Amino acid sequence: MDPLSHFDDKGCARMVDVSVKEDTVREAVARGRVTMARETFRRVRDGQIAKGDVLAVARLAGIMAAKKTGELIPLCHPLYITGVTLDFTLNELHACVEIESRVKTTGKTGVEMEALTAVSVAALTIYDMCKAMDKEMVITDIRLMEKSGGKSGPYIREE
Repeated sequence: MDPLSHFDDKGCARMVDVSVKEDTVREAVARGRVTMARETFRRVRDGQIAKGDVLAVARLAGIMAAKKTGELIPLCHPLYITGVTLDFTLNELHACVEIESRVKTTGKTGVEMEALTAVSVAALTIYDMCKAMDKEMVITDIRLMEKSGGKSGPYIREE
């Protein structure tokens, strides 16, 4: 296993120098979920939350967050994002909203953190918009599903 690249030889945090790396097309997919009370789920599904269209707002929040990841995570590089999508699946059986983000760029470093940040902020936005009626919502299972591009090659999570 390679040493952790965010530390110099003295153990101090540093931003990795990616200037010698090749530009490649890179993509990452992340997922997560927000589990809620059945009544909250029904109201999200039916567009009956007082603050407005929960999933539309969460989609915009996730996209905006992906673009700002370099400002939020101290050692992330600011990246030129070429595409972000956020999709929601309403899981009736488990009364949860499943979130998936897909982030793309062409550059010297990957977009895993951007995809994870998009899912995280989308989930937090769902929580924020529904918390008045359901403070027991749970945000879970935020994880990288796949990534492609770069020297380390592809990664696909086996579930």
